[in-house]
Amino acid sequence: MTELRGPVRIVGTGLIGTSIGLALARLGVVVEVVDADPDNALMAERIGAGTRLVQLEPQLVVVAVPPDHVGAVITEQLEQTDAVVTDAASVKGKPLADAKALTAASGRTADLARYVGSHPMAGSERNGPLAGRADLFEGATWAITPHETSDPDATELVRRLAEACGARTVELSVPDHDLAVARVSHLPQLMSSLAAGTLVDAPAEHLELSGQGVRDVTRIAAGDPGLWTQIVAANSPALSGLLEQIRDELDRLLIALSKEETDDEVTAVLRRGVSGAVRVPGKHGTPHIELVTVLVTIPDRPGQLARLFADAAASGANVEDLRIDHSPGRPVGEVELAVKPASVDQLVEVLTERGWVVHR
Repeated sequence: MTELRGPVRIVGTGLIGTSIGLALARLGVVVEVVDADPDNALMAERIGAGTRLVQLEPQLVVVAVPPDHVGAVITEQLEQTDAVVTDAASVKGKPLADAKALTAASGRTADLARYVGSHPMAGSERNGPLAGRADLFEGATWAITPHETSDPDATELVRRLAEACGARTVELSVPDHDLAVARVSHLPQLMSSLAAGTLVDAPAEHLELSGQGVRDVTRIAAGDPGLWTQIVAANSPALSGLLEQIRDELDRLLIALSKEETDDEVTAVLRRGVSGAVRVPGKHGTPHIELVTVLVTIPDRPGQLARLFADAAASGANVEDLRIDHSPGRPVGEVELAVKPASVDQLVEVLTERGWVVHR
């Protein structure tokens, strides 16, 4: 059985590379960190993600560089080492195609047996080594995408990497992976950016009406435009088909809105959205479950959120999800606690007894 022993070389010390280094280092795996920016590598070393210039032959190389450079770095590492090489890019087709072209040009196509693509489905709007967290991948899904000539032992080693970082793995073909991430990651990013873009020229008095809905929809629009441009361009075949589908739906919606009777068409769009939303898995990859939201008014003072959580825990209810909405112009906020239906009555009773203003 293939074991992850190390050393592991991580090329690229942004959020993902540094987080992988932190996760492995806490298990005692020897990690070497490499970055084109020496300051990033130094910072990753200082926070415990690995050591620069280990000068040991790695068992595994993890390529965590911007999408445009992944294929070249994969090829470079295959040529320089005898290690298994994986990458953490969010698109798999382009890096594989680039690596195939480069290894063919050098006459080293056989090296590709040691390459297995992968993609940890975890991240943040923040980037750089200081954004790294050892627990970033705990409970996350990590896609593994072997190609037609990948060595099975290499695939198993990459699986061991993901599991060592706390993730659960799913194996996909390269085309299936790219279509999947186009659906669940890249298309939502573009939709969020489009929605946020309509706010650029909005009058200030319009923005004063902003609530949690617009915050939810536009949150991921804060991602790095340069990085996302590379990701979207690399996955253009899969994204184009989905965007054409969205365009067709928008055209139908626009036609419906131009008519006097719009209810049926609009309702159909909204119902289809509900049907899709309930298919999104719950936490830890479990099936979607219907939750009940309990709304609690909370004073905007230090310590109140901690007190609310303590009182909710005292009710025995497990808070499955939450969000906070600040009321403009008022010294209070509202916290939405999402719990299973069986827990609602007890939660409301305990919170009310302890002085909270609760709405169901």
